Amino acid sequence: MRIVIAGAHGKIGRHLGAMLVERGDAVLGLIRNPDHADDLRADGVQPQLADLERLDAAALADLLSDVDAAVFAAGAGPGSGASRKDTVDRAASALLADACERAGVRRFLQVSSMGTTRPNPPDVDPVFGAYLDAKRAAEQDLRPRSLDWTILRPGRLTDDPPTGRVALAASVDRAEVTRADVAAVLLALLDEPAAARRALELVNGEIPIPEAVRAALR
Repeated sequence: MRIVIAGAHGKIGRHLGAMLVERGDAVLGLIRNPDHADDLRADGVQPQLADLERLDAAALADLLSDVDAAVFAAGAGPGSGASRKDTVDRAASALLADACERAGVRRFLQVSSMGTTRPNPPDVDPVFGAYLDAKRAAEQDLRPRSLDWTILRPGRLTDDPPTGRVALAASVDRAEVTRADVAAVLLALLDEPAAARRALELVNGEIPIPEAVRAALR
């Protein structure tokens, strides 16, 4: 397969790109900063400059002509304000979905967040609230599309070593999950037709990832 990753230099994107390359897939990594290109090449990922806050859907679709599936793993990141939560976490996801529809790329995985299925708490930090609002809106944008989408909602992300064991279901108790385990679950979901049009929550748990994916998709 040939997979495009938006946010390919992010921590989840780097893990996923390396995993895809290791199993023999070709990976196109969308990046905004040209200084990140060498890191992707070292991972075996083909870098492609594409500022998702500036491109239009037609131009992005031209880059996806030979792509089989797309993963949206981009994010405005720590230190960004509420406005960039909207332009990256919401609008860039919608842009990639638009481009996939134009290019005929049906499979689409979106990295979202736990907390999008309920209203924000009244005492939520305003910037984190804007992040949840953006993720919630990105999910709502994706649902009516004809894409074979899957929404993955991780719990609080950590950089700990992967455990290979998770809890994965439509709803799970809030907890942490390593970014490496998120990438491994994305990899497993990518090949599962039964994952299409499903939204799943993810945290670290006790069940090996292949078994957890099979159980979640029954």
